[in-house]
Amino acid sequence: MAKLSSLLKIEGTLDGMTFYKGKDGYLVRTKGGISKSRIQNDPAFIRTRENGTEFGHVAKSGKVLRQALTPLLADVKDGRLVSRLTKTLSLVKNADTTSSRGNRNVGIGIATPEGQNAIKAFDFNQNARLDSILLTDLTLDTATGGVLISNLNPLQQINAPSGATHVSFTAAVLNLDFQTGEKELVMSTEINNPLNSTVVDINPIPASVPTGTGQTYFLLKLAFYQEINSMQYALNNGAYNVMQILEIQ
Repeated sequence: MAKLSSLLKIEGTLDGMTFYKGKDGYLVRTKGGISKSRIQNDPAFIRTRENGTEFGHVAKSGKVLRQALTPLLADVKDGRLVSRLTKTLSLVKNADTTSSRGNRNVGIGIATPEGQNAIKAFDFNQNARLDSILLTDLTLDTATGGVLISNLNPLQQINAPSGATHVSFTAAVLNLDFQTGEKELVMSTEINNPLNSTVVDINPIPASVPTGTGQTYFLLKLAFYQEINSMQYALNNGAYNVMQILEIQ
């Protein structure tokens, strides 16, 4: 890297050299690095190619899962969801112990106990994790996909964001086959409840449990609302909404 000492003040790229302004003045550097062609063909970079192939597969798998959950994720806001999910699914991919390096995939890894444990309890909003919002126990019935929260005191046992007056609960079951892309999502009716001290049993149950060739994911979502003049409005566009994978089979 060199420093310009002339009166020229150039920013940008010219003849393979990049000119830019840094804290020490105007600087210039030449184009470097390894060519794309070499990475793609040189035997010395076989591990790099294998890692790149697997990373691309994991990123695509994350998109498949997010798209399968679109009706639920529409109002669950987390700017880092893509990167967090990619990191988690990379662990799922690593659970594939049968494929060769460079060909390990999420579809095989998710069928193993290790792969399922890697994604179980995944929170789709890192700013609203289920265990920090719902301050009581719940019971999941995997036969129906229903979630039971008994004797809930919403005022005391839900860590609601400021301004929220109501909370809704949705249970959902997804069957997703990463290998084929086949998917089916079934959601319960949304149960809306005021954030007061009246003790209630909350029990959202999906209409059915989808069957298919993939794994079955059981999810719970909490969404917060603010009531104004008898109308409820989503609170801060879903920034505080919760969704977690409770179980996977």
